[in-house]
Amino acid sequence: MEGNLLRGEDAVEMMENKVTEEEASSSVVEPFIGMEFESEEAAKSFYNSYATGTGFVMRVDAFRRSMRDGTVVWRRLVCNKEGFRRSRPRRSESRKPRAITREGCKALIVVKKDKSGKWVVTKFVKEHNHPLLSLLTNGRRSSQISQTPGDEKDAKIRELRTELSRERKRCAALQQQLDIVLNVMEEHVNHLSININNVIQSVREIESPNTFTKSLS
Repeated sequence: MEGNLLRGEDAVEMMENKVTEEEASSSVVEPFIGMEFESEEAAKSFYNSYATGTGFVMRVDAFRRSMRDGTVVWRRLVCNKEGFRRSRPRRSESRKPRAITREGCKALIVVKKDKSGKWVVTKFVKEHNHPLLSLLTNGRRSSQISQTPGDEKDAKIRELRTELSRERKRCAALQQQLDIVLNVMEEHVNHLSININNVIQSVREIESPNTFTKSLS
């Protein structure tokens, strides 16, 4: 059974050896749930080759980190036409509007690091909501589907925003714990202050001359 399954690295090598568009179409290996990779980079390389052979551009999307050591343990790889670009006011009427590159495409794979250290495909969506582009006859990616600097910038911004959000949540949790500790310390100081005042008052009453006279009488 295991011998019949194609490993991710073998799939990448097979796809990189394609020569013509017809051969590429027949040699493109489709991801499947349970497909394993030795590393996150191997999974990225496979899906990037799959994207090239199929006719779209891969974009590295969201990720999740381990709460224990902070390493990336979950990654989503999507079509570059995933989502929709946020509308922003134009700075100048003379500037041409940016081309629409996001069309809400749902095609993606999700890979997750398991206990053995391997990266496993846990979700795969094949269908695109837009036409796919053809390849050049030499099997290399067409200039039409090369990733634009804007897409790379957007992906980096999203990754930094995710990282910033994670750090803010961590700081908020630490601040909450610090507030709890400070409140406990404040209550303890107040309680200790009351006890000290009571002791001082008792000592004063004992040392008072009136108290001494009353005891003699």
